[in-house]
Amino acid sequence: MTTTIRTAGSRLFVLNRSIPTPDELRELHDLEERLIVGRAREIEAAAPEMADRAALGRQMKALLDAEKADVPEFERVMAEGLDREQFKEVVAQFAVDGLTESESFLPIVWRLPKKAKMAVFRVLVDEFGCGNLDQAHFNIYRDLMTELDMSLEVGDYLDRTNEETFAYVNTFFWAAARAPRPEYFLGALCYLESSILYAFQCFADAATRLGLSGARYYTEHLHIDNFHAKELQVAIREFDAEADLHPAKVWTGFKLASDVIGGATEAAVASALKAG
Repeated sequence: MTTTIRTAGSRLFVLNRSIPTPDELRELHDLEERLIVGRAREIEAAAPEMADRAALGRQMKALLDAEKADVPEFERVMAEGLDREQFKEVVAQFAVDGLTESESFLPIVWRLPKKAKMAVFRVLVDEFGCGNLDQAHFNIYRDLMTELDMSLEVGDYLDRTNEETFAYVNTFFWAAARAPRPEYFLGALCYLESSILYAFQCFADAATRLGLSGARYYTEHLHIDNFHAKELQVAIREFDAEADLHPAKVWTGFKLASDVIGGATEAAVASALKAG
């Protein structure tokens, strides 16, 4: 199994999935400051005026609507142009996410007030298949990778995964466990669950066009994440009722997730085209 650590993002990913020593914990914080926190500060400083949750909701909807209406070229290329080997590279680029899906979310649970906690937990229950391994999202991704004759060892992807993918995955580790307020996580997960309803369509189209039974991984998300997106809106509403909601921090998580997820997909398609 290959475990060479060549980049800052891969090193941060490894630290996020370990029990760090004091020195490693300092290293983790330094990497997060450089790779994530600085960008979050920039987004928050430039956040639009949002007096309340209603204003926040309008800003989030506007961003989602704009993205949905302006389909990027790399999504069209994935949906219509990638062959099996090229799509296999896309799957490989997201392996560090798919094989560990939703593990990074778990630290947020204790940080949320009770009703917001329950809304997020309903999402987590689905992510882990309601305790049924066959339905757990990480295991459905394993099925897709098995169909493509790929390694199922996370370590085999550490030295080949784009920094953009690590930026995406590491952002959720930070938002759940170490961001100074839970709102960053609520915003990030709200974006993820809401955007999948259009952003995953190109993945589903490609996998279906290529005749992969593992297209189920993507179509399942297109089905269930409509519910998840609504639950995140509930979580934000309940947080507002139970605690002191900071709309700018929700927006920061939302916009940060938009940046890193879009960047990861674009970079994965670029890698696929080079591999072809």
